[in-house]
Amino acid sequence: MVDFIQIPKRLNWGRFDWAWFVVAVVLAILALLDPSELLPTLGFAGNALLHTAPFILFAIFAVAYLKASGAEAILARAFEGPQFRMILAAAMLGGLSPFCSCEVIPFIAALLALGAPLGAVMAFWLASPLMDPAMFAITSGTLGWDFAMAKTLAAIGVGIFGGVLTMAFSRTPVFVDPLRKRAAPKSCCGATSPFEDKPVWAFWSNRVRRDLFRDTFIENGLFLLKWLAIAYVFEALMVRYVPADWIASLLGGEGVQPIFLGALFGGPAYLNGYAAVPLVSGLLEQGMAPGAAMSFMIAGGVSCIPAAIAVWALVKPRVFAAYIGFAFLGAILAGLSWAAYV
Repeated sequence: MVDFIQIPKRLNWGRFDWAWFVVAVVLAILALLDPSELLPTLGFAGNALLHTAPFILFAIFAVAYLKASGAEAILARAFEGPQFRMILAAAMLGGLSPFCSCEVIPFIAALLALGAPLGAVMAFWLASPLMDPAMFAITSGTLGWDFAMAKTLAAIGVGIFGGVLTMAFSRTPVFVDPLRKRAAPKSCCGATSPFEDKPVWAFWSNRVRRDLFRDTFIENGLFLLKWLAIAYVFEALMVRYVPADWIASLLGGEGVQPIFLGALFGGPAYLNGYAAVPLVSGLLEQGMAPGAAMSFMIAGGVSCIPAAIAVWALVKPRVFAAYIGFAFLGAILAGLSWAAYV
């Protein structure tokens, strides 16, 4: 559920995109200062995109199918029954569902208004930005199947960790009366309530759903193409110009320090869930410790702007601080676990 954006009724082809503008400026500066490296940089990015293309196609097809079928209706079923079971189900669905961060806002607002326990909501919030089918496909294609599986388990584990702690301390001043007083915001994508519809798996007989599938496929394809192209360009520049010994001295080696620093730098350095994958691949080649790579991706995924806004929009600052704290601690634990495994 990392960074996918719900499709508007009409695709906006003419919108100015700062991300493309920045990469164009970076390439122009490279051409000016070191022209001999321009073609190798573009070649590196192009080859990396070709290698990732099968995973991108699978990812955008899966997300478009789940979106057009209305599979988000299934999420509401995770918030039924005993609270601990709700936390487990919410963490698993949050870590596996393919829906964007802005769609979380009306969904969670409705659940909280209906009295869903904050522990289950926290589990869903923590897990949802970290993994989805598209992220899994791209991560496994770039960083390997083992890393993708470990990150999926870490996403679910961080959700359970935060949800259980929220449940345990639910009567403390931090979690009492968690909602902001103002009306809950609507989704930036204009999505309808997730409780209204049931999934229609054979959606192709419905014209509206076919159109949604087409638009979702195109929009998410352009979205992934943009961020991965940008990330591969920056990866090429990083490998060429950032000294490997500097990365190794800061984020390499064994022990807790590189894992702690990976989690600490994950938030401010995180561009985008998909762009982070090739960047981390480049950092690993430069000497980044595996545990630091995992803590970087977990901490950055939870604290990235779309995920954080969804939480900040609905709850009071003390609950938001707990959300960030759970993410930071969970990232360190995930990094330590991955380091011990590898």
